[in-house]
Amino acid sequence: MQYAHQTFDTFAALCSKWFMSSDRETEAKQRFHEAFVAQMEGDFDRAIELYLASLAIYPTAEAHTFLGWTYHSQGKTEEAIAECKRAIAVDPDFGNPYNDIGSYLIELNRPDEAIPWLERAIGAKRYEPRHFPYFNLGRIYLAKGLINRARELFQESLTIEPRYTIARLALETARRMLN
Repeated sequence: MQYAHQTFDTFAALCSKWFMSSDRETEAKQRFHEAFVAQMEGDFDRAIELYLASLAIYPTAEAHTFLGWTYHSQGKTEEAIAECKRAIAVDPDFGNPYNDIGSYLIELNRPDEAIPWLERAIGAKRYEPRHFPYFNLGRIYLAKGLINRARELFQESLTIEPRYTIARLALETARRMLN
């Protein structure tokens, strides 16, 4: 399942775009960084505590999205979706929460509800791992039997990120289904 898996490089890119103009924002950024480290170490309770501390100091779409990802890691998918919606309210241009909602809805076997969220992720102004929503949409269309559309989406995902092995395997599967 592909959802908000951010690499540390993506995390660093998000932080570098997070403009700090006050001590409060700097403190929020520090809590966010600590939360991310705890999350990557699998200490989800600590990560949640730190993301909430960051949000209490200075709310950002990133902190809401990563808090949602942490909730999801604990199996709290509805809470994860709610956090992503809060992220969108803070910054509608941030694409990650749209893709995450779509991914979570796929997991909940609600693919038709996922489609508009994934389409919004594709169109988001600020979104680093843009290949994810193409892949996730491809998964939906492949399951619906719309193989050519799925193939196009997997190919687009690979055009954006040629090293995305999961999309390459999905594209090969779609091609085999056509033969």
